[in-house]
Amino acid sequence: MSAVTGLLFLLGQGKAPSLGGLTLSPMVAVAGGSSVESIFRTRTEVEPQRWDAIVIHHSASPFGSPKSIEEEHRRGNLLGLGYHFVIGNGSGMGEGDIHVGYRWLDQLAGAHAIGPDAEMYNRRAIGICVVGDGNRRAFPDLQVRRLAQLVAALSRELNIPPDRILLQKDIAESSSPGRYFPEAAFRQYLEGMR
Repeated sequence: MSAVTGLLFLLGQGKAPSLGGLTLSPMVAVAGGSSVESIFRTRTEVEPQRWDAIVIHHSASPFGSPKSIEEEHRRGNLLGLGYHFVIGNGSGMGEGDIHVGYRWLDQLAGAHAIGPDAEMYNRRAIGICVVGDGNRRAFPDLQVRRLAQLVAALSRELNIPPDRILLQKDIAESSSPGRYFPEAAFRQYLEGMR
């Protein structure tokens, strides 16, 4: 069974893999166009007017997977993975793999923002976590390109303007996604995909 067929099988059954999400590999793009378009096949209908921003975070650790991040969030008294999406760096999940979390599949508020406006951002903004510690090292180029691909698809479909594509440090006293996050390159990739 090909990766695309497997993904369509999972989506068609209405069942989610462990953690209540699914993971899209960069190889799916080779087989069938833009692999991120399937994110709009959610269990609950996507309401475009609900989402008006995207906030990008880092995991602040060199290793991470949806499971390890979910466990960390549960230790912090959250009810599961706080992000809508997680993008792998090759340590804990495949480089460029996009994990679609249950919060996105069920169109639920996130639990990703901090700061004085956290409640609003958790309700209205899509939270994306890139695995890695952006204060210690740069992110792999494939991971940044996949982030741009995901953000481009979300912003196009949901009419989210470029000035509402934010980094965690833009909304709270935080360094996330870190000083080595290649914001200029990310925005250049994004502009080329919009």
